[in-house]
Amino acid sequence: MNTESAQPLLSQAVAELTESVRVIDENGESRVVQIACERPLTIYLNKREIVTLMTLGGDPEALVLGYLRNQGFIHRLEEVLAIQVDWEVESAAVVTDGEPEGLEEKLQQRTVTSGCGQGTMFGSVMDKLAEVSLPRAEVKQSTVYGLLHNLNLHNETYKNAGGVHGCAICEEDQVIAFVEDVGRHNAVDTLAGRMWLDGISEANKTFYTTGRLTSEMVIKVAQIGIPVLLSRSGVTQMGLGLARELGITMLARAKGKHFLVFSGEETLELDAMPQAKTPEKTQAKGQQSNRAVDAIS
Repeated sequence: MNTESAQPLLSQAVAELTESVRVIDENGESRVVQIACERPLTIYLNKREIVTLMTLGGDPEALVLGYLRNQGFIHRLEEVLAIQVDWEVESAAVVTDGEPEGLEEKLQQRTVTSGCGQGTMFGSVMDKLAEVSLPRAEVKQSTVYGLLHNLNLHNETYKNAGGVHGCAICEEDQVIAFVEDVGRHNAVDTLAGRMWLDGISEANKTFYTTGRLTSEMVIKVAQIGIPVLLSRSGVTQMGLGLARELGITMLARAKGKHFLVFSGEETLELDAMPQAKTPEKTQAKGQQSNRAVDAIS
């Protein structure tokens, strides 16, 4: 749990999430609708340019913190003295209490990922993946159903404007933190930063995303320490392979009362199965149908 003294100085530079534009609908009528905002944010670590992210801008300081955490530039919240976001120059200045170890080497090992807006992953992240150890997950069918229902209450930007992905940290069937952004990799980084800032433990948590479960998503969630991944979308071959290797329970194509378990099926408890029809009930229903047909005749 983070103490108040460990908190970095934050600028709290929240940007507008949507803007109004005039469009013409299919009937030739003029309408005003909302669209999601998108803006660049260049991260500078101790005056050294690291990366430029395309973001919604709803929680930029947490995004910056989570990005640096997930890419291995910082390892403890106490290392960060300040994060100052200035939207006029589209930059985030991060100051730490010392030069991050291996900074030059990390910057030379960049991989462009398949994330929306193109994410960046540094080679050292892959090297340390073997060190990740996740707790065993236990997932109840009824809990998944309840969580999918509750998640529908949190995607305000998507409902108003569309064009964004949503990610959430969940415990049982409750949503602890929810983030929307133009890219799912931004959303997971923002949640990683928010967990640090708010002292949210990874114990007994599920990570939800509206986006597909790629290798990038699996790696970032594993780094946070969460053993259960839930997605409304599908999975990729590399994402599934990593999930199985790391022991992550992966549920995808989840909506309403439908989901598919791609990895970790042994952790799932089927406690909300629909009752099977008994032969007596089936026969009685058939007799009722026959009587109805006779009456019509």
